[in-house]
Formats: sequence, C-alpha cells, structure tokens
Amino acid sequence: MKNIKRFLFLVGALVLTTGTMAQSTITGTVIDAEMNAPLPAANIIEKGTKNGVSSDFDGNFTVTTQANSGVIEISYVGYTTIRKPFNGNTNLGKIVLKSDNSLEEVVVMGSGVIDLAEDRKTPVAVSTIKAAEIQQKIGTQDVTATLVNTPSVYVSGQAGGFGDTNMRVRGFDQDNTAFLLNGQPINGMEDGKMYWSNWSGVSDIASAVQIQRGLGSSKLAISSVGGTVNFVTKSTDKREGGFAAVSTGYNNYVKTALGYSTGVSDNGFGATVMLSHWQGDGYNFGTKGQGQTYFVSFGYEINEAHSLNFLVTGAPQWHDQNFRKRISDYLEHGKKYNYNYGYLNGEYTTLRRNFYHKPVTNLNWDWTINEKSSLSTVVYASWGRGGGTGGYGNGNNYVPNGVTADGLVNFDALQDYNSTVNGGIGNAGSYTGSGIRASMNNHAWYGLVTNYENELSDNLSLNFGADLRTYKGTHFRQLVNLLGLNGFNEGGISEQYADPYVVSSTFSTDPWSSLFNFADEDERIAYDYDERITYAGVFGQLEYSKDKYSAFVQAAASTQSHQRWDRFNYTKENEESEKVNNTGYNIKAGGSYSLGENGKIYANAGYYSRQPYHDNIYLNFTNEVNPLTENEKILGLEVGYSYTSSVFSAAIDLYRTSWKDRVVSSSYTDNTNALFFETDEGVEQLHTGAELQLLYRPINSLKLKGFASVGNWEYIGDAQTTTRNEDLETISVDMEDVDGGKVGGAAQTTLGLGFDYDIVERFSIDADYRHYDNLYADSGARKENIELPSFGLVDMGLSYKMLVGKDKSNSVNLRFNINNLLDEEYISQSSTAIKAEAGDATYMGLNQKNQVYFGNGRTWNFGIRYKF
Repeated sequence: MKNIKRFLFLVGALVLTTGTMAQSTITGTVIDAEMNAPLPAANIIEKGTKNGVSSDFDGNFTVTTQANSGVIEISYVGYTTIRKPFNGNTNLGKIVLKSDNSLEEVVVMGSGVIDLAEDRKTPVAVSTIKAAEIQQKIGTQDVTATLVNTPSVYVSGQAGGFGDTNMRVRGFDQDNTAFLLNGQPINGMEDGKMYWSNWSGVSDIASAVQIQRGLGSSKLAISSVGGTVNFVTKSTDKREGGFAAVSTGYNNYVKTALGYSTGVSDNGFGATVMLSHWQGDGYNFGTKGQGQTYFVSFGYEINEAHSLNFLVTGAPQWHDQNFRKRISDYLEHGKKYNYNYGYLNGEYTTLRRNFYHKPVTNLNWDWTINEKSSLSTVVYASWGRGGGTGGYGNGNNYVPNGVTADGLVNFDALQDYNSTVNGGIGNAGSYTGSGIRASMNNHAWYGLVTNYENELSDNLSLNFGADLRTYKGTHFRQLVNLLGLNGFNEGGISEQYADPYVVSSTFSTDPWSSLFNFADEDERIAYDYDERITYAGVFGQLEYSKDKYSAFVQAAASTQSHQRWDRFNYTKENEESEKVNNTGYNIKAGGSYSLGENGKIYANAGYYSRQPYHDNIYLNFTNEVNPLTENEKILGLEVGYSYTSSVFSAAIDLYRTSWKDRVVSSSYTDNTNALFFETDEGVEQLHTGAELQLLYRPINSLKLKGFASVGNWEYIGDAQTTTRNEDLETISVDMEDVDGGKVGGAAQTTLGLGFDYDIVERFSIDADYRHYDNLYADSGARKENIELPSFGLVDMGLSYKMLVGKDKSNSVNLRFNINNLLDEEYISQSSTAIKAEAGDATYMGLNQKNQVYFGNGRTWNFGIRYKF
C-alpha cells in the first residue's frame, strides 16, 4: 500500500512539475504604425485559448502562456491582426499594427504601375488621404474636397453643381495636373481636362488618394506640371465581410450604399461588390442631381507568382448646372440665383443638364518573377456616353416674355412661341423656334501600362515599361425637347446633308439610356465629327540607395498621332483630315540624404517637352491643321526637408516651375475669303513658392495638424500676338506687356490648422480651419489683374463608433459634418478682371460687372455605416 501511495505521489508531482515547466512568459510592445507611437489596450491572446492580456498605456504587455510553444495573436479594432510564434520565454520586441483603414485590407493589384511616393526612396512633396478620412469627410462633396487640407491645393466652383468643381495645384489648372486611377491616366485625351461628375463614385471605392505636388514620382510621360494625383481603388478584399451605409444632408440630399466581399478562398478566388445611389437638390437653386456607383471586382491568386484582378466600375449621373454670373445679378436675385431653370406646365425644367455614364474596366496582372524582379501590367478600357444640354434655335432671351420677373427661364412662353412657328418646324440657322439640345461627347478608350522592376543589387533598382493608348471621340448634337415643335429643318447646315430635311427624334438625358441610345448620323444636328488619338510612351527609372544616401534618374518619351473626320463641314470625299504626329519627352533626377534617424533632405529637378493637346492642333473645330503649334517647355526645381518622430513630424518644400512657349492659335478669313492665322505666343509663367506640413500628437487622444503655402505665380515678359497669311508670312506683330501680372484661379497664400481629439474611447471631434489670400481673377495673361477678397473657412465633424456582435468584431459608425461652420460669405472664383472705376457699383471692393462664383454657405450631412 505504501508503495502505491508513493507511486501516485510521484506521478502527481511529475505532472505538476511538467505543467509548470510548460508555461512561458511572453513580452513585447505594441506600436501604432501611422504615428510610430505606443498603442494601449491592444488585445494579446494565446491562440486557441482564452488566455490573454491588454497592452498598457505605453503599449507594453506581459502574458504567461499555458503552453511552452505556440502562437500569440495581437489585435486591435480597426487594425490588422498580427500572429507571432513563440517557443519558451520570448521577447517579441516592437510589434507594429497597421490600420486596416489605410487600404481596407485589400489586395493591392498592379502595384508596379501605381506610382505611389513610398515606392521610391528619394522623397517628393506628397500628401496622402486614407479611406477612413475620405469616408468621414466627403459628405455631399466632390472627391476633390478630400484634398483641401493640403498645401498649394485650391478647390473652387462648388456652386456650379454636383461634380463641377475645379482643383488647382501650385497654381496650375487641371489640364496641367496628371490624374491616375490605379495607374491608368484619366485626364481627357483631347484637352487634358477633368470632369469630376464622371468620377463621382471614386470616393466610394477609393482606398487612398495621394497627391504628389510638382515633379512627383510618376514614371509615365504625362503632363504633371502642377502635380500628380493617384486614386487607388479597392480590388478584392482578403476577408469576408461587408457594409451598409446611409447618409443625409442639406437640401434633400440622400445617399445609400451596400458592399459585400466573399474574401479570398483557399483556391485563390474572391469577389467584392459595391453599389450606391445618391440624389439631392444642390446648394444653389436649379442644381438638382442624381447618380449611382457600381463596383465589381474579381480576384484570383493563381499561385505565389501570379495574381489577377478584374474590375468594372462606373458612376452614371445627371446634374443641373449653374454658371458664373455678374455680381449685380446675385445682388438682385439672391446668392443662390441660377438663370438656367424654370417651369413648364408647373413642372421643374432645366435648360442646362450634364449627364454622363463612363464604365471603366481593367485587368491587372502581377507576376513575381523571382525574389529580385517582378512585372505589373494593367489593360484597361472605358466607354463614355453623354453630354450637356442647352438651348437650340431662338433662345429664351429673344422670345417675348422668355424670362420671368424672377430671372428664370419661362418655358411656358417658349412653348407658346413655338405654337406660332409655321408648320411647327424650327430652323436653327435662322433662329426660328426654340428647343433643347444635347452636345454629346461619346468616346471609346483602350490602353495598357506595364512596368518591370528589378533589384539589380542591394543598393540599385531598375524600373522600365510602356504606356500605350488609343482613343476615339465622337462629338455631335442631338435634340432633347422640342417644346411643342414638330422638328427642326437642318437643310444646308451639313455639307453631307445639303438638301432640306427635318430632324424630329428626341433623346433622353438619363445616363443609363444614353449608354446605348443616342442619335444616328442622319439624326444629328449642328455638328458631327470624330477624333482619333493614338499614344505610345516608354519610361524608365534607375535608383541607387545606400545607408543615408539615395539618388535616382528617370526618363520618358512618347509619340502621339492625331486625326479628324468631320461630316458637317466637309463632303464625304474630304471629311478625313491630315494626320499629325508629334513627340515629347521628360527627364527627372534627384537625391536625398538622411540627417540622423529622423531627418532627411532632398532635391529634385525635371524638364518636360510637352506636346500640344489635340484641340490646339486643329483650328476652330475644323480639319484645318494649325502649322504654328510647338511643344511647351517646363522646367521644375524643388528642395525639401522632412522630420519624423513618434510624436511630431514636419515637411518643408521649396519649388520653382517655369512654363514657357505656351501657344494658343486661331484662324479667320477676311471679306475676300483670304485665310489668316493669329497666334498668341511667348507667354511664360513662373511659379515659385514654399510649403509646410505639420503633425503633432502630444497625447494619444489628441492630434494637431497644420499646413501653409506661400506662392508667387506671375507672367513673365511680353505676350506676343502674331498675324500671318496663308503662306505663313508675318503681317503684323502686336506686343502686350504682361510682366509681373498675377496668375489667377487659385489662392497663392493658404494657411490651415486642425485637430482630432478623442473625447472618450471611440467618440471623437475634429475641426479644420483654412485661410485663403492673394486670390486673383482667372482671366488669362494680363499685367493688371484684380484681387479677390481673402476668406477663411471652418469645417467640423463628430464621429462615434459602436462595437456590436457577439465578439464585438462588427461596428456601427456615426458621422456628422458641418462645412463652412461660420457661414462665411466669399467669392471663390472670377472669370473677369473688370476694375472698379469712380462711379462704378461695387461689392466687397469689386466691380459688380464681374462674373463670379460665390462659395457655398453652411452645409451639413449625417451618416451611419454598419460594417460586418
């Protein structure tokens, strides 16, 4: 019996000793990747058990495990979970958690063709806005509003209607700033312009927006004079989940959205789908709008080396428009006055509606060739359909009682006038009859961007690739509303349809309908022509980095081909224009040096020889080739310094951009039908300035931020207008002194301050103040410009997140925004520079004859987002 008791005692002691010896002590520190600061209250769990602890205020933790080896899971709501193996007592050191809002835990496809600043060790002047901030602050605004708290960025024209904003970078307009969607260029091929209404869905599908001011890091041969803006969209989410959101705002604004992701399965497949709908009455009168966004993405990880992602997205929309008008008109009818709408038989009707549907699709292929090299390729296509409406025939200003006492369109009077037209057949050539037409801009765009990356050594990397595009645009007009007429006689307007004929077909302004239903050639009015642009570019970059140093050189060259087919101005035998080819190139180089662990200085330089846009090659919308166009020359220089620590970061950038040989040409005939060319040339713009960005986090619950930019953007020298005859012999040269004239359209001085404060856990308040000064009229090259009044704006928001579900893994986010909190009255843009002389009526010191946009007053929006 004693032996049995002794045996049982020894077995028990052995089991107890073994259990004690199996335990391990695991320590570490959890760090927030964005702020490089400790992350308190993170969850540290021994995988497969309920054994765990939380990190303390300094991010430190100690957990005693139940087993001698296993896996530790470190997680925090809103951050990507990290798993660390252990075997015995282990110090895991610093464990950096990245916010899953930065890229929403997506598979970023085509990373080799998406030119993000982080992809290059030599810095550029850059600001990045993440998905969480976009979702919080976008509200009812265009996606351009996400960039307003950025140095040297000015956004105006919000009063024009949904999607009609204008964004300028360092004083350069949108056709001189490059915009990319997942690496594919999206500036208009014909004129370089951006129409934000076509991209209203970007804010719903964006993972991040990065703006690179100035030279940027883009390798493409694109026109990034002011900068480069990269929109990086979702692709296919790694994990299963989804969201449902609804928001409301001023003037009957409502938006709903749904999204779901299957996650990536064991066999590598995954899908993500998102749909949204919005509608509202707009801020100004007569600026109603409505639209949808759809996004479908399919991902397939073939193996460790190959990944594919196919996505389709689009944002069909329509919105009614408001134009700049005289200050005196606003004072007479109110600051929200818009003369583009009225009522027909008691029903709201507009004369000016923009409608468009532009499906975009792309296929990304990422190939990891080996540990040192990879290839990324995107093949894309888009098909745009739609346009903008306006009056046709006799305008309402020339019809009896065509304008109401309130300054609106009297559509009833137009219909009454049409009842008196002989046979109900209008004639636009003789301004008989009044209707509504649509100017259509249909296009098909196909392209490919590919980039090969190779780490030649530990210190040297190489990139090179190609950018190929082909574009066909079709421009014509079609009838929308006959206002009681039976049709319009179009005989004699078109060279190819010289005999009298009547067009009576009308077409809808619904963007879904316009995708397939638009006028055939024999139903088109006023004009009808096609444009074909083909583009081929190659690019390359070599970067060297070692210890504290980095340096790069980058070059690109491209060739373009242009041609036109005009079915109205020419007979069928002569409708095809001469083909025009031109080439361009750019070269950039720079270097950086690290000052200790926290500081870095850099310098970049670049030279561009940029081809003229298609619309400048053919004169006056005809097949007549402009013989005077030449490449524009841009020289950019910039230096900067950045400092980053766990609680404070700052960046200072200095720049100088010279833009020479800007040419705008036209032609005319005299009373003998002799042809003359008139060219405005020799205009140079010089933009210099300094930019500052600050971020300070004195405590974990408070983030302070600020920015400032001071610019001096002027015209240099003389503007020369030269007139030549058909043999290009100079007839006259008129010089205008524009030296020192201020470049308008954007505030040359900006200042911003803001804060984010966590009142309690998951409940926060944020506010931003922006001051704008040295803002001049956007009225072309001139020595004497007018300065608009300076102004300041305050935006504020409240956020609250509720954790729901059994394991608190789901959340409900509530967000309330107020834009222009103090209801500041200000003028955001003027297209004229009429000086105030003695006796002139003035407002805020400006001549009331100036045509301006007032900025929006106080607006609000509130949203709820459930994420599961």
